[in-house]
Amino acid sequence: MNELNQQNEEINLREELDKYLRYWPWFLVGVFTCLLIAFVYLKLTIPVYDTVASVIIKDEESKGGGLGAGAEFADLGLLGGMSTNSIENEIGLLKSRRLMINTVQALKLNVVYYDLDGVKTDELYANTPYVIEVVSLEEAALLGAKTKGLHQFTVEHTGSNDELLLTFPESGATQTVRVGELFQLEYGTFILKQNPEPVLKERVLIELRTIPSVADSYREAVQINLTDDNATLLELRLGSPVKQKAQDILDQLIFEYNKEAIEDKNEVAVNTAKFIDERLQIISGELDTVEVGLESFKEQNSLTNIETESQLIVENASEYRKREQEIQTQLSIAQSIINYLQEDADTGLLPADIGLEGESVNAQIASYNELVLERNRILSGATDKNPTVLRLNNQIEQLRQTILGGLERTVSSLEISLRDLRQQSRFIGAQIATVPNKERQFRDISRQQEIKEALYIFLLQKREENSLSLAATSPKAKIVDSAYSLNIPLSPKPKIVLAAAFLIGLAIPFLVIYIRRLLNNKIERREDIEKLTKSIPIIGELPRIAKGESDLIEENDRSVLAESFRILTTNLQYLLVNAKHEGKGYCIYTTSTVKGEGKTFTSINLAMTLANTGKKVVIIGADLRNPQLQRYDTESKSFLGVSDYLVNDDHALNTLINDSKFHPNLKLFLSGSIPPNPSELLRQKKFGAMLDELRERFDYVIVDTAPSMLVADTFLISQYADLIIYVTRAGYTEKRLLQFAIDSQNDGKLHDISFVINDVKTANFGYGNKYGYAYGQEKASLWERFKKSF
Repeated sequence: MNELNQQNEEINLREELDKYLRYWPWFLVGVFTCLLIAFVYLKLTIPVYDTVASVIIKDEESKGGGLGAGAEFADLGLLGGMSTNSIENEIGLLKSRRLMINTVQALKLNVVYYDLDGVKTDELYANTPYVIEVVSLEEAALLGAKTKGLHQFTVEHTGSNDELLLTFPESGATQTVRVGELFQLEYGTFILKQNPEPVLKERVLIELRTIPSVADSYREAVQINLTDDNATLLELRLGSPVKQKAQDILDQLIFEYNKEAIEDKNEVAVNTAKFIDERLQIISGELDTVEVGLESFKEQNSLTNIETESQLIVENASEYRKREQEIQTQLSIAQSIINYLQEDADTGLLPADIGLEGESVNAQIASYNELVLERNRILSGATDKNPTVLRLNNQIEQLRQTILGGLERTVSSLEISLRDLRQQSRFIGAQIATVPNKERQFRDISRQQEIKEALYIFLLQKREENSLSLAATSPKAKIVDSAYSLNIPLSPKPKIVLAAAFLIGLAIPFLVIYIRRLLNNKIERREDIEKLTKSIPIIGELPRIAKGESDLIEENDRSVLAESFRILTTNLQYLLVNAKHEGKGYCIYTTSTVKGEGKTFTSINLAMTLANTGKKVVIIGADLRNPQLQRYDTESKSFLGVSDYLVNDDHALNTLINDSKFHPNLKLFLSGSIPPNPSELLRQKKFGAMLDELRERFDYVIVDTAPSMLVADTFLISQYADLIIYVTRAGYTEKRLLQFAIDSQNDGKLHDISFVINDVKTANFGYGNKYGYAYGQEKASLWERFKKSF
């Protein structure tokens, strides 16, 4: 089942292709015409070339310093949060109207030169024999002159050495000017000069434009793209018919960008230098004031170095406190010994080496202790009355009194020293109390001095850095590739244009054929009928008769028309097999839906074909309302015929049947006089009897009837027919009218219907287009087949 469906799809596809391939001359003409137009277009169209330049934008703010003026201001805290060196901003600057206007002014792009000598109006740019210099230009007046066409004028040499003729094409006005001299137009003053480079051009068209309009057009044309999101490499592109012009525009645009960046940077540097100088003057004055104040403060307070002096005072105070503690210790020791001597009457040992100053007292104490020890040693072996003991006791008592007096004098001396030390300590303490205040004042003054001095040094350093930055300013846009043009045109692209032309050449005939088929409601070929009905067979296709050709076949005719009718008669034989013959001839009707479909043409040629086979044939003109058989034999217009026979019983049938001039075996039984009541005449049984009589005498009775849809005449006599040939005409019969024939057969109004398609184009033959009917004939020329395909 799948194989069958696939086969059907292949057959349908092949049939669809055949429907278009049969019009191959259309496709051939379409492709040839479009390719010819494309070729002319490529020859006449001025090619546009792509010009490319690339630059790297230096990101100076990301370097963390440098010599740029921006760095100085950043260090000074004046540009915090205002750094906006994003690549999008730089692209915006490059595409700004201001930079493009500067570029147009620098290159004088508002003046355009065209060559009028060639087939194409090419732009000359620098390769022009004459160069116009704009001395003054009023753009408003130029815009007004543009509406009059006065912004363009041709320049050509008059024959004189210095004279040039200006011609304004729109108005036809002329003006003569001299080379190198001023001349006036309504919108400005100009000078025409000869190009120093020799250029062989006869006539040049000069067009003047306003600078803003030119700048706006190039702003739209220039494309600036970032090659990578993580880089600052920009690619500039411009399409132009003149390569050198596009290169100059991109290079000049980059130059203007760098120039403006340098000017901005220098302007900032100059302003920075001015600001630094002003601040240096102010800081210098403030620093002088602070230093004078510091000097006065030192003089008033007798200070050289407050920190050193303060340290000395503190050290002295510490020494005094230490000495006071030592004296108090000596005083305490001396007082303790005195108390001991006064309270203890016993002559015991005295403490020695307890820290008393003075060698005499310490020596006396040592002597005293020796005497006591000696006495005690003697007492161990003697009594208190021993003379030696008594002598030693006297010595001990005298020495004791001496020690006591010496200690009392020491105590008095120590008290005096202690009072002096305490007085000195109070004085030093007063000095120490004044030190913090002086130190604070000194530090305040010193701090101001340090701040002013540091700021002064900082400004001096920045002034030097700013001077270096101003002297060594580098371009912001580093050129990676200067502008260069590609050799392959951006437009038009020959391969694309030719390919498009080829496709359009195929598409136009295809669309024309498709739309024509889509809107066509007429039958064109046998498939149109076969899609509507399978119950009614198609027994023949009759070709279209070319202008000047005969529409009647002849004896031994080998034309396509004759072969078509031979096939038709052959198919008739298969359909007439089941007809009731009974030794009589066959009765065949030819009818159609409406008039003009060729039923009479079919009838007479069918009769001729049968007669050529040796059959006796008679044609009956049964269309009593609009007889057409007479147009094939003009001499028979006055003959009596069917209507006369049916009206008048006196007419013999033999007398009404006439010989034809076409073939001896073909007889004509014309319709005769046009009656007022055709339908009543055809209802008579006499018409059936007439047919029976004719069938006995002829092998074939061909009845040319009236159109069945317009009148009921054919329905009234249809029961007498063995076969009804229903003639349709290609390109004439509407498809919806075929339903009438189908309904007529289904309702029994007509029977044994067979379709014949008349006036079929050769291209639409079911088999004729592929194989041809004119077997054995000389093959038609290509031009003849081309004409027939339409």
